Amino acid sequence: MQPTGRRWGALDEEQLFYLRSRGIEQQAAQQMILYAFAAELTEAIRSDALREQVLARIGQRLPGGTV
Repeated sequence: MQPTGRRWGALDEEQLFYLRSRGIEQQAAQQMILYAFAAELTEAIRSDALREQVLARIGQRLPGGTV
């Protein structure tokens, strides 16, 4: 479900600001937010091994490589 007032595909600017204010580079911050979103989506996968494989593949496709 999409939070009210947010566009699909747009990164949460508050999350990005928080990470950037902690000294995390732009690309790394974006990657962290995307990976966290993907991890949340995979919570429904019951198999731990399968969930880890899915997250590893997602990480490989993120800008900058694996997470």
